[in-house]
Amino acid sequence: MSFKSNIDRIYVLEMARVTEAAAVACSELIGMGDEKAADAAAVDAMRTMLNKLEIDGTIVIGEGERDEAPMLFIGEKVGAGNGPKVDIALDPLEGTTICAKGMQNSLAVIAFAEGGKLLNAPDVYMDKIAVGAGLPKGVVDLDRSVEENVKAVAKAKKLRVSDMLVCVLDRPRHAKIIEEIRRCGARVKLIGDGDVAGVIETTNPETSVDLYMGSGGAPEGVLAAAALRCIGGQIQGRLLFRNDDERARAHKWGITDLDLKYDTEDMAGGDVLFAASGVTDGSLLRGVHVSQDGKRYTTDTVVMRSKTETVRWIKADHKRNF
Repeated sequence: MSFKSNIDRIYVLEMARVTEAAAVACSELIGMGDEKAADAAAVDAMRTMLNKLEIDGTIVIGEGERDEAPMLFIGEKVGAGNGPKVDIALDPLEGTTICAKGMQNSLAVIAFAEGGKLLNAPDVYMDKIAVGAGLPKGVVDLDRSVEENVKAVAKAKKLRVSDMLVCVLDRPRHAKIIEEIRRCGARVKLIGDGDVAGVIETTNPETSVDLYMGSGGAPEGVLAAAALRCIGGQIQGRLLFRNDDERARAHKWGITDLDLKYDTEDMAGGDVLFAASGVTDGSLLRGVHVSQDGKRYTTDTVVMRSKTETVRWIKADHKRNF
């Protein structure tokens, strides 16, 4: 069975079911303040659904290494084992803190790609910059200053710099970036968590986000790149290392050039399929909602494919199992 010829026809609804299951499982814990319990519920549900698929899947971006995660760890084999070979990047609960606090933009996320086409990024930080579709290739670059990037995007979008809105994770490490954005006259949208959703916001005109900047998890960078491959846009990333242990971890996964600058296709190449279901309400997707009588729930999911640039929105109404 060819992955390329069957990815869209077979896996669109299957991937939606996988992310829906994870979103529903952790939705019972929204606002309960328990990040670990919410994440565990999403992980267990996603793994159960993945193992029902007719794929020979390998986790390349997951919950951590084998000794750090009991399931969905990097290198774990999932699926029935008798289908096409698939590399998988996933985050069963992207935005664990968001979910635990009942805030916006928590997602269940997964990406499929042909074998060897997803960057096997270690669980370290990554410096990122991203923009939406329709802009000249190379319009942003990690080696340029904040002001240069902001002004380049403003020029490409025919906007005044004062109209620019830049999304940044609200972290102390980003104080200088935030100061430089505001100094050049642009505005800042701070988000508490969930930088996959933050990157995707650059592709959604309704959010008014023009540019994403700052550092976050490298695995989330790969998932964001997978989404941008499907809906347009550009992302650059460079791994950031705090100590020798993190550098050794990168070498373990075959990364020899620790200063390499990755572009969108470096992180997510070939034919890519991306799916996300909302856990809490957000700018991209509505979260899981229970009916007034408590007997049903609704989910909101998007599934995208890079080869055809197809985007499917799936709103589902489910019977609630007690």
